[in-house]
Amino acid sequence: MFSKWWHYALALIISLGVVGTALAGLAAALIYPNLPPIEALTNYKPKLPLRVYTADGALIGEFGEERRAFIPIEKVPTYMKQAIIAAEDERFYEHGGVDTLGVMRAAIANLVSGGAKEGASTITMQVARNFFLSNEKTLTRKLSEAMLAIKIEHSLSKDKILELYLNQIYLGQRAYGFEAAARTYFGKPMRELSLAEFAMLAGLPKAPSRYNPVVNFPRAKARQEYVLGRMLALKFIDRPTWEAAVKQRLVVHQARQQTDVSADYAAEMVRQALFEQYGESIYSSGYKAVTTLRRAQQAAADLAVWRGIADYDQRHGYRGPEKTISLPAGKTEREAAIADALSDLAPVSDMLPAVVLSASPKLIRAELDDGRIVDISGASLKWVANWVAAKKGRQLAPGAVVRVQATGAKPDWRLAQLPEVEAALVAINPEDGAITALVGGFDFHRNKFNRVTQAWRQPGSSFKPFIYSAALEKGYTPATMIDNMPLTLSADEAGGTAWEPQNYDGDTSGPVRMRTALTKSLNLVSIRILQGIGPAYARDYIRRFGFDPARHPPYLTMALGAGSVTPLQLAAAYGVFANGGFAVKPYLIDKVYDKDGRLLMQARPQKAGGGAPRVIDPRNAWLMTSMMQDVVRYGTGASAARLGRSDIAGKTGTTNDARDTWFAGYTPDLVTITWMGYDQPRSLGARETGAQSALPIWINFMGTALKGVPQKTWTMPSGIISVKIDPATGTRVADNPIGEFLGNILGADTGGMTEYFYQEFPPPDTPAATGGSSPEAPTAPAEPAFPGSPL
Repeated sequence: MFSKWWHYALALIISLGVVGTALAGLAAALIYPNLPPIEALTNYKPKLPLRVYTADGALIGEFGEERRAFIPIEKVPTYMKQAIIAAEDERFYEHGGVDTLGVMRAAIANLVSGGAKEGASTITMQVARNFFLSNEKTLTRKLSEAMLAIKIEHSLSKDKILELYLNQIYLGQRAYGFEAAARTYFGKPMRELSLAEFAMLAGLPKAPSRYNPVVNFPRAKARQEYVLGRMLALKFIDRPTWEAAVKQRLVVHQARQQTDVSADYAAEMVRQALFEQYGESIYSSGYKAVTTLRRAQQAAADLAVWRGIADYDQRHGYRGPEKTISLPAGKTEREAAIADALSDLAPVSDMLPAVVLSASPKLIRAELDDGRIVDISGASLKWVANWVAAKKGRQLAPGAVVRVQATGAKPDWRLAQLPEVEAALVAINPEDGAITALVGGFDFHRNKFNRVTQAWRQPGSSFKPFIYSAALEKGYTPATMIDNMPLTLSADEAGGTAWEPQNYDGDTSGPVRMRTALTKSLNLVSIRILQGIGPAYARDYIRRFGFDPARHPPYLTMALGAGSVTPLQLAAAYGVFANGGFAVKPYLIDKVYDKDGRLLMQARPQKAGGGAPRVIDPRNAWLMTSMMQDVVRYGTGASAARLGRSDIAGKTGTTNDARDTWFAGYTPDLVTITWMGYDQPRSLGARETGAQSALPIWINFMGTALKGVPQKTWTMPSGIISVKIDPATGTRVADNPIGEFLGNILGADTGGMTEYFYQEFPPPDTPAATGGSSPEAPTAPAEPAFPGSPL
């Protein structure tokens, strides 16, 4: 009887098979002719974003609806290909588009489990679906997918199909393709990933939202271990390799775009410029923009600005928690309260939000949004000691929402706070204006206002060199004696209100040389110089450096930098001194390529001595540099001596009430401007000056930028003479080598000092009268016929 039943069953199966085959054949006959053409695969053109790079190849920005990065199959690491095949289609290189064995295995598994637990889509079928079909779960769509997969297999090689899959599939976090996913989740290109990281990426196609390691790391980790297990079963890896990969600790990046170096403000400048040129196409056409930035300089600039702001915050004290929450006694309720409190607080730079669990003078324990517990102890607690010890009011207690930072490799944790103050840095090559580093603020994602290009601020004393430069053209010399006594200005002279200016330290003295006045940044002398040459003349003269006269009213307050400039404008202006008198226009975009590598745009900057207009006499530039070298040797910028270089010149700048602080400094090859202030101008503090807040940022940056760069000197141009003068009177003295030698030993100017002059303006033999008028001995030279700055 059993034998008879078996015959009936066999006959039924055969009949169903025949009917099924006939129906499949009929469906194929009806569907196949209506399948879409596959030219989209043979002529694959993915939507590639605009990518922005430094001059030396570091990625700084990516702009597009989809994060994509096409990678040819021959550059895909073997482990990456094997991980995908193990996870998605182990018989990929054996079947013809539809894996019959896989379909039967999935059918049996689903029959046993009582539901659709396992699918049988091959990589080729997924390619067909991703390019041509919807995700609806219907029999017609499934048959079309199978037919189209067979058609694709007849037209393309296996490697080409796998290449399409690798570059097209969506993997979460707006990342399309595995190269983009590698950068998105791990912050590095695919070629630098480990086996463990390959396996985690390979686990994403099954369900990108479910296995997203940013959203649910435990679930993503379980999927990764499944992929590694399949690789072991298929003998792609051996057991020791599998064990090492399973144990490897993975560091997954958060949702922010991952780049090789932080330069968000510069990248946004490029995006805006290219959008104006090419429109919406920049977001999908795969353009590549190469900037003039240098990776090492940009990284150093970013770190220098961060340190400068952090140091300022340390000087001015901890301001307290961002907010305070109640911590329930129950563990589940407490975790929910912490998660809710931190849910809307994004990391800023490397400052992570956390909730204080316990606080004592020796230990603060806090919980991060991912559940990690961090301990803060030791010297880092001194900063917040008053807050921890407080009985009430200004108290750091459980429930306080704070920011913490990891330092060192361990890591060691410290309490931080989001800064209120801002800072900016820009560096340019004075030869051609190439911007080599640019930081427009503390954190682009918190505030996109670019202080390098958009912030019009008072330059303070950093503007004095341009007034002194104008004076040189009016017959002043570095040895000209000028009164440093108290001064009262009328409302007309000061631009509205009577004014009694003072030097920063409040001191006054008799006449001092112009070189000394700049070195010590004496306000009273600078005002008398502007009185002597006339505000109208100075206002017209500064146009040569690229300044807008409309932003510098022709009053005596202009001598102290009461007008307004941007840091980039100031950098270009100081570049005139650095390059010997030429106006070069700052630029950021060097080249633009299309997706096929064809050059679309090439910068052609005018260079100093090679097309750029000369705007001041080379002797003027040399003398100004000589005086500003004394600023960093003996004057307000003397802290720069720690760099151990003799080829640095510059000037500090501090405005009234320390609302803005600056340092503008340069070498023959690099001009760097640093600024610190509040976006809504207010005092930085009574003791904050350019030397205190802006100069340390400059020093930290230049310490890296000039590392390994040989020292250079500025060649003295023709038309300058050197003469021994009496530093007390600015007059010529007889050459006295013995007296000079004794003077060096005794610390006195017994033998005079060497000073430099225009050949037609030698020093007088007798002291001249001092005050607010131009020197009487020389005659002011005629206006040089130099064209204005192109800026």
